[in-house]
Amino acid sequence: MFLEVHPMREINLILWDERKVKVDSELTFFDVIKQYNPELAEEALAVKVGNIKKDLFDKPEDGDSLDIITYQSKEGKEIFFHSSSHLMAEAVQELYPGTKIAIGPAIEEGFYYDFDSDHTFSPEDLKIIEKKMKELVKKNLPFQKKILEKKEAIELFKKKGEIYKVELLEDILEDRVTVYQQGEFIDLCRGPHIPSTGKIKAFKLLSIAGAYWRGDEKNKMLQ
Repeated sequence: MFLEVHPMREINLILWDERKVKVDSELTFFDVIKQYNPELAEEALAVKVGNIKKDLFDKPEDGDSLDIITYQSKEGKEIFFHSSSHLMAEAVQELYPGTKIAIGPAIEEGFYYDFDSDHTFSPEDLKIIEKKMKELVKKNLPFQKKILEKKEAIELFKKKGEIYKVELLEDILEDRVTVYQQGEFIDLCRGPHIPSTGKIKAFKLLSIAGAYWRGDEKNKMLQ
């Protein structure tokens, strides 16, 4: 039996405090942050390289200059809110099977998600959904990114009956797209996201409203 050993390859990085370091190319952004500042690693939600926001569990490339995104920044809040919308969508689909998901962006003061459901949501349902969300937070489910060929993603969402995601995918020009999964829930999304649902410590669902798909009154009314 022969054991093949690959030598460690080092890359050069510029840290958030402008230190220049060499690190193992197999480390993730989170590994690097934890190595040089464990306390900051606990606060980090994502990183920014130039103008590109990336997930903590992506791997840096040689020459990257890192900025850390925390909840204290506008970008950090946006990532946190968007991850929370995915959490809410997961809870809704678990509680009300057959519910289809449309879009769920972050907004100035929080987040929303548009649902196509046979169930008519009421204010009482918000408490039920919150309770389910808290259960999912306790599971500390990782947000896992997957890069798929566009055709593969279309087939995936067709099988799941997610007609709105298929429509969105058909409008995308790129050949490859990203999806994010936590637990059994999967969504089409550019990201980045927080590392796991366990980072979401507090939230409150406030209201229910109707909205036409893509703002067109000829389309179905979503909740």
